[in-house]
Amino acid sequence: MVIKIAEDKPFEKLVNELRVRVIRICIIMIMIVLVCMTLGVAAINIDGHHLLVLYPDAFNSLAVQIITQIKNDLLPDNVNLVQTTPGQAFTAQIYVAMIIGIVGSIPVILVELFAFLNPALHYYEKKTIKRIVIPTVFLFVIGSLFAYYIVIPYTLDFLYKYGQSMGVIPFFEITSFIMFVVNLLIIFGFTYQLPIIMWAITKIGIVKPNFWRNNFRYMIIILVVIGALLTPDGSGITMWFIVGPMMLLYVIGIITIQIDLRISKYN
Repeated sequence: MVIKIAEDKPFEKLVNELRVRVIRICIIMIMIVLVCMTLGVAAINIDGHHLLVLYPDAFNSLAVQIITQIKNDLLPDNVNLVQTTPGQAFTAQIYVAMIIGIVGSIPVILVELFAFLNPALHYYEKKTIKRIVIPTVFLFVIGSLFAYYIVIPYTLDFLYKYGQSMGVIPFFEITSFIMFVVNLLIIFGFTYQLPIIMWAITKIGIVKPNFWRNNFRYMIIILVVIGALLTPDGSGITMWFIVGPMMLLYVIGIITIQIDLRISKYN
């Protein structure tokens, strides 16, 4: 895709338009962060119907409630969260609120980005972008859910049981715990984009459709290296939780490319 600057839309006007759109995105992010830091959410029962309401509570804000839920879902029963210096719990709360702000702003980011690029896009480019939005979001969510419900609980349980066998006292510093969880969610979400990346690289002509099948054995080695680099812990367990699904996604990518190739021939 080549972005062309039209004669009636000089560079200064493009920069100003981009600045306005970035400001809109930042305002939405800040609003979401402030909501997560200052408001809590509670379920109330009205005539048998459960409704979620927001109420002011900085000590039990939405960010704090999410951290509590993550702790209850992921930490082994005999492991406690601690803060070794004052302010670590507050730092973890800010970190979670910022992540929620970014995630919550993604629809706005996509809308503003597409609106900015729209005049420079051809019809088939717009069609392609619309086609990959839903699969991209779906794969990201699947990857994050896989990490949340399978990878992280299993990894933490194994590592802490291993530590207990050596007589190590089990605890997790809260900021490190939250960053560990969020990093894994993001890593798995992005690694699950492999079929989309393969399809896009093939679609724009960087490689031929048969490239992925012909170099399968070499790509396995590359995926193992990528899994080792992305793994935030040194146990090697999480690495195989990344590499295994990526191998499956690689095969799915090959199948997707072949199907798209056949569809393109008929069209």
